Amino acid sequence: MHFLAASPDIQPITDLINTWIHIGQALVGSVGALAFIFAFIWKITAVESKSALAAKQWIQRIVVGTIGVEVASSLVSILTSSVPTR
Repeated sequence: MHFLAASPDIQPITDLINTWIHIGQALVGSVGALAFIFAFIWKITAVESKSALAAKQWIQRIVVGTIGVEVASSLVSILTSSVPTR
């Protein structure tokens, strides 16, 4: 706690963390959307039921991963806002 009391201003660090969170969300959102589209097309065009099942599992993984990133960013936001500024 002494370290936090010694730092005069942690706003630049908080801004840096928020910037990286937004960059990560944008990357995961873009890649996740592209992967979701490809997995959905794979599921629609699959001839074998085994291949369609594999595509469905990939869609579930993509959705869970995207939700995980959103939860992680919310937790980081809560943690950075809980640090006292003075």
